[in-house]
Amino acid sequence: MKLTSPDFKHQEFISKTFTCLGKDINPALEIHDIPANAQSLALIVDDPDAPGKTWVHWVVTDIPVVPRIEKDSVPGVQGYNDFGRQDWGGPCPPSGVHRYFFKLYALDVKLNLPPGRTKAQVEQAMQGRILAQSELIGLFTKKG
Repeated sequence: MKLTSPDFKHQEFISKTFTCLGKDINPALEIHDIPANAQSLALIVDDPDAPGKTWVHWVVTDIPVVPRIEKDSVPGVQGYNDFGRQDWGGPCPPSGVHRYFFKLYALDVKLNLPPGRTKAQVEQAMQGRILAQSELIGLFTKKG
């Protein structure tokens, strides 16, 4: 499975549109080579460069098995991010260049978790259910 975006390339900068300095909407994502037996997709977006801890920007489960997640969309059941919200929280680093990891999982079940689960709760629920996974990394800094 491979995850790409028409809005930014792997290891390149994410447009301000998708950040706290712009419209703060999620970028489009394209999913290639999803396993045929996948029953759902899950997505976690986080920033390991945040001060103090890995900052969670988006948690989504029970995404239908589709080849594309549209820009500015709610593709599945949203969990809590570290902004205390159940939606996309775009890049907004306090300083420097940060990396944003878009981690996509193809699962052999639909998780059926209630809205508002945390990243840790989703990761626990996915244990033993992951058929394939892929990662896309975008960069962002408030300067420049």
